[in-house]
Amino acid sequence: MALLEWNESLSVQIPSIYAQHKVLVQMINDLQAAMENGVAREVLGKVFESLKNYTVMHFAHEKKLFEQHVYPDSETHLQEHDKLVEQVLDLEHQFKSSANFLIGIDVMKFLTNWLTEHIKGRDQAYSSFLLAKGVV
Repeated sequence: MALLEWNESLSVQIPSIYAQHKVLVQMINDLQAAMENGVAREVLGKVFESLKNYTVMHFAHEKKLFEQHVYPDSETHLQEHDKLVEQVLDLEHQFKSSANFLIGIDVMKFLTNWLTEHIKGRDQAYSSFLLAKGVV
C-alpha cells in the first residue's frame, strides 16, 4: 500500500508542476516500498539519489517561474526549499556514511508531511498568482 496517495487536493493547476509533484509522490512511495521490502542498499541508494536529484530539479523549475513572474513571496518559499534540500543532503550523508543506516518511519513521515503540507500550503498559494500571469 502506498504511503501517500495522489489526489486532486495536491494539484496546483499548473501542468508542469502538477506532473513533477506526482513524480515526487511516486518517489516517496518507491522509497517506502524499498524500505519495507528490505531491498539491497544499492537499490535503496538509487531511489534515495533519484528523490534528491528530482527534488533539486523541481525546486529549480519553481524558482525560475518565480523569477520570470516576480512572485512576491518567493524569498520565503525558496528558503523552505533550501531547508528541505539541506535535510535531504544530511539524510544522504547519513546513508552513505553508515552501513547500518535505515530510513525509518519518522523520516518517511517527515518527507510525506513536508510534501503534502508544502503543496497544500505554499505551492497552492502561488498557483493563482502564476495562473494569472499566464503560466500553464
